[in-house]
Amino acid sequence: MTFKTLDDLTDIAGKRVLVRVDLNVPVKDGKVTDATRIERVVPTIRELSEKGAKVILLAHFGRPKGEPVADMSLSTIAPDVEDILDHRVQFAADCIGEKAGTAVTAMNNGDVLLLENTRFHKGEEKNDPDFIKALAVNGDIYVNDAFSAAHRAHASTEGLAQVLPAYAGRTMQAELEALEKGLGNPKRPVVAIVGGAKVSTKIDLLMNLVKKVDALVIGGGMANTFIAARGTDVGKSLCEHDLAETAKKIMIEAASSGCAIVLPVDGVVAREFKAGADNEVVDIDAIPADAMVLDVGPKSIAAVNEWVSKAETLVWNGPLGAFEIAPFDKATVAVARHAAARTRSGALVSVAGGGDTVSAMNHAEVADDLSYVSTAGGAFLEWMEGKPLPGVDILNQAK
Repeated sequence: MTFKTLDDLTDIAGKRVLVRVDLNVPVKDGKVTDATRIERVVPTIRELSEKGAKVILLAHFGRPKGEPVADMSLSTIAPDVEDILDHRVQFAADCIGEKAGTAVTAMNNGDVLLLENTRFHKGEEKNDPDFIKALAVNGDIYVNDAFSAAHRAHASTEGLAQVLPAYAGRTMQAELEALEKGLGNPKRPVVAIVGGAKVSTKIDLLMNLVKKVDALVIGGGMANTFIAARGTDVGKSLCEHDLAETAKKIMIEAASSGCAIVLPVDGVVAREFKAGADNEVVDIDAIPADAMVLDVGPKSIAAVNEWVSKAETLVWNGPLGAFEIAPFDKATVAVARHAAARTRSGALVSVAGGGDTVSAMNHAEVADDLSYVSTAGGAFLEWMEGKPLPGVDILNQAK
């Protein structure tokens, strides 16, 4: 993977740098409830500003479908960006045209300007050449620091890199370097943990992983589909019985690729899905007909941790159980903490991300101890599935 970074940018004082960032953060009652994505882009913004660049931020917020929507205006997010950056952030009420151009012209070296939601224009998601030109007229250099949007070939994520000198920001750089260590060119053995509710959302992911890793640990509700495919009754557990043949194909592919499939051998079952529900541990072939598996059991935890102990690289997507509800968080927490301990000791490269994984790692209080925790969601999953990421590929091609 070859791409230019901020290390390759010199003499940028006075240069207009268009920086694609991810500010698509959760907001409730006008307040940002999780500022992680804002925090992640601070190093890039600050470095460019301190070097005297005119830093012009491009971002989307929500799904306005090409029309201005008042409650999807980035003006809502601007104060949080300013507070976290600890630097004044100016705001322009459009990302192209007169409003944007006037705001850019008024900038001094080191200033930071946030332009309005790029998705207020239909040309953004269409990657329209005219819209790309309208964005590019306000910049001399393009920096992409939004890996989380890199799976979309949009004007601000892919198009601008075709017309301006393109570089990876610090967050993009860290993400790509972590992913390269995770699956691109990993140290072996490589173990992947994939959990979550449904196999149907992760078929491509599982088929790709069994060809690349030495062991695939399957947990969460999706494990029940594999267990049922082997002929075991899973009671009232969440299970996609119609995907039994798909599960069998994945297991056959794993066997031919030399990948061990690690399924639960015991589970924590309950009759109702609520916090503190009465529960018991049973062997996986003894699930009561009126019960559901809500977490993997202690024997399964030990088996997974044994694989984590053997691994030099761990890639993790999705919780092992219903971690949001005690006591069904035990397996996810136990394995996450074991992985964190091995990572701290220098024995393991650990990369986690996608879906509920960030919340699960935060719940286990290990997010800062793993090698890298991606906030990217869809882009992280598509990378794990082996799919091309336009926003990354264009950086590799950019001159």
